[in-house]
Amino acid sequence: MPSKTSSSATSAWDDIQKRLDTLEPAVARFTICDDPELRRRLDEAKAELRDAEEVLRALTADDEQNRPLFTQRAETARVELDQAQAAFDARAVTLTFRALERQQLESLQAKHPASEQDEDRGDDFAMDSFAPALIAAASVEGMPVEYARKCLDTWSAADAQDLWRAAWGVQHQKRTDLGKG
Repeated sequence: MPSKTSSSATSAWDDIQKRLDTLEPAVARFTICDDPELRRRLDEAKAELRDAEEVLRALTADDEQNRPLFTQRAETARVELDQAQAAFDARAVTLTFRALERQQLESLQAKHPASEQDEDRGDDFAMDSFAPALIAAASVEGMPVEYARKCLDTWSAADAQDLWRAAWGVQHQKRTDLGKG
């Protein structure tokens, strides 16, 4: 006859396993916008809201008569940020990348072994073929490998690097906490 402790431990494990089995893979979003004016406007709106909220937090008892003025400034900044964000979002393109299962990632890497030249650069795989393959495999929207290759070849170095980092980084996104002790 199973002991009461064994039964409760099994029940506890069953509950934990159910939760573990329903965990979603890590996700990363990559947003690109080719309109520098929209990006500038959004950055300025974010900064203005931060400043307005900081002023509100810093108000002292002597400044209370000015609170309505500073509150209005913060509310105006929130509206401006919402408008700037909406304009930015309408022009920007957001891609979503999902972490692959570890074995799937390792298999993909094995299909793109590093050449001596890759290894000399410190790469564990053939970056030229692995990067577009990973971007395509991790793409939630189903980006084809050929299109990933096109982006890496034709976008600016910074944009191409950020695209790669989004797909590669989510593969290594830590979601654990080992705690102290």
